[in-house]
Amino acid sequence: MPKLTDRERLAELEQRKRKIAEEIEQTRVALRGKYAAIISELEVELLTERDFRDLISLAIKAGSTASLQALKALPSRPS
Repeated sequence: MPKLTDRERLAELEQRKRKIAEEIEQTRVALRGKYAAIISELEVELLTERDFRDLISLAIKAGSTASLQALKALPSRPS
């Protein structure tokens, strides 16, 4: 196989880059879909939309370990 010119190699790399970016986005959408399915099983209607959004955003920012430790330390909500 003949050696590619720098221009051809660049074009090939750009094409691979686009393909990888598409694959990343498809995987991200699939993962978010799985997580959305989990949410549908939870009693989120007990929260306002704003509180729910803040809760999820803060938990993601803090990281799963820190968030779980903090939440598990809280007393249970009275029924």
